[in-house]
Amino acid sequence: MKTKLYLTMIAILMSIGLSMAQAQNPECMTNLSIYAEHAKVKNYDAAYEPWKKTYEACPDINKANFSLGEKILKYKIKNSTGADKDGYIQDILALYDDSNKYFPAKYSKVDVLEDKVVFMSDNDMASDQQFYDMIKPSFDADLKSFKNAKVLYIYFSSLVDLHKAGSKDLQEVFDVYDDVNGQNEVINKGYTDKINGYLQKEEAGTPLTKKEGNRLRIYSRNSEVLGKVSGSIDSKLGDLADCENLIPLYQKSFDAKKSDIKWVKRAVGRMYAKECTDDPMFQKLFEQQLAMDPSADAYFYSGVLKSKSGDSNGAVADFNKAVELESDSNRKSDILYKIAGMMKKRGSKSQSRNYAQKAINTNPSNGKAYLLIASLYATSANACGSTAFEKRAIYWKAAGMADKAARVDPSISGRARQAAASYRAKAPDKTMIFNSGMGGKTVTFSCWVGGSVKVPNL
Repeated sequence: MKTKLYLTMIAILMSIGLSMAQAQNPECMTNLSIYAEHAKVKNYDAAYEPWKKTYEACPDINKANFSLGEKILKYKIKNSTGADKDGYIQDILALYDDSNKYFPAKYSKVDVLEDKVVFMSDNDMASDQQFYDMIKPSFDADLKSFKNAKVLYIYFSSLVDLHKAGSKDLQEVFDVYDDVNGQNEVINKGYTDKINGYLQKEEAGTPLTKKEGNRLRIYSRNSEVLGKVSGSIDSKLGDLADCENLIPLYQKSFDAKKSDIKWVKRAVGRMYAKECTDDPMFQKLFEQQLAMDPSADAYFYSGVLKSKSGDSNGAVADFNKAVELESDSNRKSDILYKIAGMMKKRGSKSQSRNYAQKAINTNPSNGKAYLLIASLYATSANACGSTAFEKRAIYWKAAGMADKAARVDPSISGRARQAAASYRAKAPDKTMIFNSGMGGKTVTFSCWVGGSVKVPNL
C-alpha cells in the first residue's frame, strides 16, 4: 500500500477537505490526531485503539486511516498469536478492500489486489490455484495497471506450478510469460527514463537537489529489485521453453494458430531467444510472420536467417530495413542491440560496437548495449597494445562501460557490477602500475577500440 506519514496534525488538516459531517465529529478528529502522533514514532500499540475508533466511525475522514492503519495492523499481526492474530489478519484484508471503497482515486482495484496478494503470499495464506484465480481476472482485463513485479511473479509462478501438476497448458505458460515480461519492461522503462533524466543533469554539470538525489536512489533501487524479480521469472520458466518443448508445440499448433499474428510473432521471438533458429519450424513461422506483418521484427529475423546462410550483405540490408521500419525508440534500440549481438557472433567487433552505440543513442537507458560494448573491449585485450600493461589496460575501459550499464539500467546492475569487477581484476594491479611508472598517465589504444584510459594513481 502506498504510504505517507502525516508528521503533524497540521499536515493532516491541510491534506484533507472535511465534509460537514466529518467536521461535526470532533471525536474522530481527536482520535485521528492521537493515532497519527503515535504512529509517527512507531508506537503502534498506543495507536491501535484511537485508530480503530476513527476507522470504524469515520472511515473516509482521511487516507491515513488506510496508510497508517496498514502499518498498525501489520505490527499487531507480527506481535500476536492465535485468535487475536487471525482477527487482525481479517481486519487488514478488509482494510485493503475498504481503501478502494472510500478512496478509489488513491487505491485502485488493482492496487488493492496487489496489496492483498503480497500480504497473503508473505503469510502463506493461499495455494497456487487460489493465487491464480485471484489474479487472472484483473490480469486479463487490466494488465497495464499492474505495477508490482512481485505480484506478476506470484501469478506466473502459480501458473507454472499448476502446469507441472497437469492442470494448465504449456501455451498459457508462454503467453503469460510474454505478458509478464512485457509489463515488467514497461514498469522498468518508467524507472530508467527518470533515472536517465537525472544522470543527464549530473553529466551536464548541474548538481541534483536533495529531493532529486533521493528520487534517483529510489528509482534505482526499484529498478534493481525489478531486475531480480525478472531473473526469478526466467528461472521459474526454466527448461520449459527449450527447443525440445517449443518445436513440437508449434508444430502441433501451427495450422490452428497460423492466422493469429500475435501467436506467430511470439513463437518466432521465443524460438530466436532460445536459439532454435536452425530448425525448419523457425523458417516456417518466420515466413508466416513476414507474409502477415512485414514489420521491423520480421526483417530482423530475415537478416538472422541470411546471416546463417552466409549472405552477409543481404543480412545487413535486412537489419537496416528493420531499423528503418521501427518507429518506437525503445523497440528500435532493442533491434539495434540484437543486430549488435549478431555482429559480435560473426566476429565483426567494430560493426557490433557501432550498432550497440546506435542502440544507446536511440535509448540512453539500454544498459544491455553498454554491457555488450564492455564485452567487446574485454575480448580485444591481446589486439590492443604492444606490452602486457597496455593489453591489460583495456579492461579498465571495459569496466567503465559495465559501470555505465549499471547506472543507466539498475535492473541489470547485478550482472553489470559482476562484469565490472571481473574486468578490473584483469587490469594491471598496483604492482604493475608501480613498476611501469604509469600511475596517473594515459594509455591510448591504436586498435579498433580507439580512445584511451587514465591509469589510476597509486
